[in-house]
Amino acid sequence: MSTARVPPRWFVRSAWVVHRFLYRGTGGRLGLWQPRKGWGALRLTTVGRRTGEPRSVILGYLEDGSDLVTLAMNGWGPAEPAWWLNLQANPDATVEMVGLRRPVRGHAATGEERERLWARWREVDTKLDAYAALRPSETAVVVLTPR
Repeated sequence: MSTARVPPRWFVRSAWVVHRFLYRGTGGRLGLWQPRKGWGALRLTTVGRRTGEPRSVILGYLEDGSDLVTLAMNGWGPAEPAWWLNLQANPDATVEMVGLRRPVRGHAATGEERERLWARWREVDTKLDAYAALRPSETAVVVLTPR
């Protein structure tokens, strides 16, 4: 297994802030992209489990037929990402991709589906298993199905 070195948390958080600023500052023209080299970037909007307010985050994704697949990794930190906790509480959400907005329903892949989709992510990132080993719990493979 290859080794994984995660940048300091301050760097990861700063990169997220810059990415969101780029998206918002350009009115959504920059910051999302269609899959290239296997993966793309989308904007997921969930309903806050505590506030009931819309909460948005930009995530990497793979296409799997009509489904979109992402990882609940929180920058490979130990905590579950808030968007994943929100999606577990209310699986209905909306995704925005380049030129497209659609409602989705999220669920965690399990069993054979998870293994297959994890292998697809491993093709994109050869250090995926090493990064995942840094987390105290299994990283959820999240499937966003059109509704």
